[in-house]
Amino acid sequence: MEGCSVIIGCNSTQKELFKQEFQDAVSYIHLAGYDIRYGKNRRSTFARLMLQSFKILIRIKQEKGWLRSFLTTQQVNGIVSDNRFGLHAAGIPAVFITHQLQIKTGLGKWADGIVRRWNYKLINRFTSCWVPDKAGAPSLSGELSHPLEMPALPVRYIGPLSRLGACEAPGKAGLLIILSGPEPLRSIFEQTLLGQLKHYKGQVVLVRGLPLSTTLPAAPDHCRVLNHASAETLQTLICGAELVISRCGYTTVMDLFSMGKRSILVPTPGQAEQEYLAHHLLQQGWAYTLPQKGFQLDRALAAAGKFTYKMPDLAMDGYKEVVREFVEEMRKS
Repeated sequence: MEGCSVIIGCNSTQKELFKQEFQDAVSYIHLAGYDIRYGKNRRSTFARLMLQSFKILIRIKQEKGWLRSFLTTQQVNGIVSDNRFGLHAAGIPAVFITHQLQIKTGLGKWADGIVRRWNYKLINRFTSCWVPDKAGAPSLSGELSHPLEMPALPVRYIGPLSRLGACEAPGKAGLLIILSGPEPLRSIFEQTLLGQLKHYKGQVVLVRGLPLSTTLPAAPDHCRVLNHASAETLQTLICGAELVISRCGYTTVMDLFSMGKRSILVPTPGQAEQEYLAHHLLQQGWAYTLPQKGFQLDRALAAAGKFTYKMPDLAMDGYKEVVREFVEEMRKS
């Protein structure tokens, strides 16, 4: 946001990531996350989420108190909230960013409807909602961003977002694996892959998704392991790779598709959003996807080699006009 002073509210881990990208161009203030914990499968994940629902509501209330206190010492002209339900205040333009207008529960349409109404009740307290997806079909996130019933506030489709740029040429340098997501599922998948990579003959780079870790696991000689990769390094690795294996998180999906990169996507077990997204992308022919349970690297690579990829044509600059209008609105407030 050119000409604006930006303050990012985040936890310590997020701050380290932001500082790698923005250095001192923005200011930071500590804001605790929701710290949601997941199980090892859908059943245990659902049970854990139900047990944590009260904790989430408390955290939203704490967010509101945190913001009220913050506004007593800082003049703020606008708020952009990345899926943080409590960050809105009377008299200040406040945008809620999400690709999940329809949250998938994995429990059927009845449960999805209940969660959607609860979701909209919270979102409607903002002044507008930005959805990082195409306005028309076929959209990147399908029903997640294009439900039959919309919230009451203005919704703007700002197009997919990515900090990475397009690749100049197709990659030919082997396999890139990008891990992410909650524990213990991240570690379980990592151990599965490291065990199977012993039998893979090509070059591999594995990015663990652990920016604060100072140790590395044992790995085959042909496998380079990184705890974390900056945006610049990740750009180089993705462009250089022939194929990427990663989770099916929406941020990763936007990055890979903005670069036109072929991928094998493995949704986090028990996360209905990722499981739906994987199914949707497979149906569109945009990515080859399969579950973590029973994952076999050799079979996955063979199947991906026969898969007909139809990469989507995505405009990655749709957000610029929307942001410009928001800045103008802030200046008038």
